[in-house]
Amino acid sequence: MSDGTQYSGDVPAEADFPVAPPERGVFANRTLNLRSIQAVGYDMDYTLIHYKVEAWEEAAFRHARANLADLGLPVEPFRFDPEAFTIGLTFDLEAGNLLKATRFGYVVRASHGTRMLPFEEQRRRYTETIVELSEPRFEFMNTLFELSRASLWCQLIDTHDRSPIHGVSGYGDLYRLVDKALADTHLDGALKAEILADPDRFIDPDPDVVQTLIDQRSAGKNLLLITNSDWAYTQQMMAHTVDPYCPPGKSWRDLFDIVIVSANKPRFFQGSNPIYRVVDEERSLLAPHRALLEAGSVYFGGNARIVEESLGLSGSQPLYVGDHLFGDVLVTKDVLRWRTALIARELEAEIRAAITFADHQRELEALMSDKVAIDRRQAHLRLAVQHGSNGSGRGSSMRRELDLVSNRALALDERIAPLAAEASTLGNPNWGPLMRAGNDKSLFARQVERYADVYTSRVSNLRYETPFGYLRAARGSLPHDGASTG
Repeated sequence: MSDGTQYSGDVPAEADFPVAPPERGVFANRTLNLRSIQAVGYDMDYTLIHYKVEAWEEAAFRHARANLADLGLPVEPFRFDPEAFTIGLTFDLEAGNLLKATRFGYVVRASHGTRMLPFEEQRRRYTETIVELSEPRFEFMNTLFELSRASLWCQLIDTHDRSPIHGVSGYGDLYRLVDKALADTHLDGALKAEILADPDRFIDPDPDVVQTLIDQRSAGKNLLLITNSDWAYTQQMMAHTVDPYCPPGKSWRDLFDIVIVSANKPRFFQGSNPIYRVVDEERSLLAPHRALLEAGSVYFGGNARIVEESLGLSGSQPLYVGDHLFGDVLVTKDVLRWRTALIARELEAEIRAAITFADHQRELEALMSDKVAIDRRQAHLRLAVQHGSNGSGRGSSMRRELDLVSNRALALDERIAPLAAEASTLGNPNWGPLMRAGNDKSLFARQVERYADVYTSRVSNLRYETPFGYLRAARGSLPHDGASTG
């Protein structure tokens, strides 16, 4: 209803504003009014800074492999294949399998070690198994950092199956060995030193990130950097990646009100860890800090409650943006009720592939619609034949029609099969699309839907929506929706 207000002057046409390409959209699970957001916190790795996945994960793989070799494990032949895995898979520590599951936890694809399981073997093993992430048997692949873990674990399983490794009692032991090797890799500094020595080999810069942050600051929002990386690494990586795109005389430090390093997420969002101030940035010297946080300072550790208190914010006023589904998004939503945004760069390739496949997808959907009708006709004919055999006298004619319809169904299946197979490999040839598992949503998509208010492929996509945007969730579909439209 109009309020009677008269507007005058030129209103820019929609075409005058930048429009995001389809793969750069910001997708809302829950409506998010960006005007109401008073502070935006950012993770750094794979969020503000995106790495060249193959280079970064191969380096992590190589350093962790060396740690495993030091334990006497026969890992020298192991090689990292970046295309063999994708995020959103589940480790089955009991069976030594990697799993792709639907939102309900039903397994649709699996591998044992590096061997993809044939459908019949997969069905036999998992017909009565539901993937419940709360069970200790399962571990979820949340981020791109998991690719090197999956590669090492699967190759260790192959080795262990051929010749049992001394002291290993099961596939869970192998997982724990890999977990420790990767943790040591991140702690000992050699991996970070390699990256800092040649950052251009590892970094995929996004020049638009800076203007996105400037727009948010200019709109009155407090910006925070909250990362698990240490100060020395954070400072050098941000300077190398962000400073070249800052206005003259400015650096990445001018973009953030507060910087928190070694945050120890997810505990940062859950607990009351003490906070320290970095009092000597050159030498990374710390001093206990017992007051409110001060703009322009760098802090070590701490917790989200002191951030809220320092900014005078709570509940849904802050937005946190990160790439880790559980460490950045789940606990932020569950414990603090902050608004959440998930960064998943894999979306770009997946959406582009879906666009390329669009004509085939429409053909597949039309064929599947025909199949539904034929299957329904088949079922009714079978019932009619059954009735005919009970003395109705129509059995023979119904059997002839059933044979005809059954032949049509087989011919339709032959047309559907190659299209369905092609659709199942979009995004990754072994595991298929990130957000789908067959016709259903994937388990990863379910976690995103549940815990991320919005999701997108990169931070700079927020620039298309502006700091004043109103992101509306799409109307959810239900199985009976088609009944009202015919």
